[in-house]
Amino acid sequence: MVPVMWAVWAALVLILAALYIYRSRLERDEEDQIFLDDSFEHERSAQAAIVARVNKIQPVLRVSMILASVATVFVIGYYILDIVNQFK
Repeated sequence: MVPVMWAVWAALVLILAALYIYRSRLERDEEDQIFLDDSFEHERSAQAAIVARVNKIQPVLRVSMILASVATVFVIGYYILDIVNQFK
């Protein structure tokens, strides 16, 4: 059971890391504040597309973070329970 537990935890953490890297790659071209007039509509639409992609990945990132956290708590709980059982 322990190798499976660690494999699941590692997979979830790798997925979480990949999602963070993907989001950071999307956000590197995003401007915090830009002032555009009508002649820069293509820039405005490019920024809107970046924001839309980042907003689309946010729920997946949140679920992945929750799953990785639950798996981490499970691994820690398993070893705490193992320590308690050894002292009985």
